[in-house]
Amino acid sequence: MQPLLCFPDPFPAELALELERGGYPWRALGRPEQAELDEPEDGWSGAVVCAADDTQAAFSLCRRLRSREVPLRPVLLVVDAKQVAELELREDHFDDFLVLPAHPQELSARLAHLFWRSGRGLRPELIEHGPLVLNLETYQAIVAGRALDLTFMEYELLRFLAARPGKVFTRETLLSRVWGYEYYGGARTVDVHVRRLRAKLGEEHAHLIETVRSVGYRFGQGTWAP
Repeated sequence: MQPLLCFPDPFPAELALELERGGYPWRALGRPEQAELDEPEDGWSGAVVCAADDTQAAFSLCRRLRSREVPLRPVLLVVDAKQVAELELREDHFDDFLVLPAHPQELSARLAHLFWRSGRGLRPELIEHGPLVLNLETYQAIVAGRALDLTFMEYELLRFLAARPGKVFTRETLLSRVWGYEYYGGARTVDVHVRRLRAKLGEEHAHLIETVRSVGYRFGQGTWAP
């Protein structure tokens, strides 16, 4: 999947977190000229340009992106309230703008709308349950905005359970469906991975994987506050 071009570097933490939560791949650049120098082989999917700290450099980058042989779209400009007046007569440099401070989810909402409007879909396939987000394309797992450092099999076990919430699986079924029919490890393998997953989810979210006594495990059916 093509990454979003994000400016500046470091990218504002609250915006970066929302991109991660939304499952958007992105790469931060520190100078306008890097837009061409560091462009991925398959190009940028779009851009999120924050002008809050360096208005001149941000507008310079927007001009670069729009003056290309094939102008980059969409470009979402992020500004402070005091910068809104500077946008007049520059509307051709961006497709939409976001004024800070903003609701955390507004960035994702505006990006989703821009890609929908252009007839392109950027949002990857996700599994979302309350605080947990699994990106099925990048094998990333995030809980309450915190990235989890999972092994491949830990991720696969969590993905399998989360994709089937409320359904109970025996240890033997999990071994065959997650590890494969040719895996000869015992049922204890499942218990060990569940224990590690719960530890990495943290005490507050460990209940997402429930133990069903004398049967096996299921992904929790609890409710979460929005």
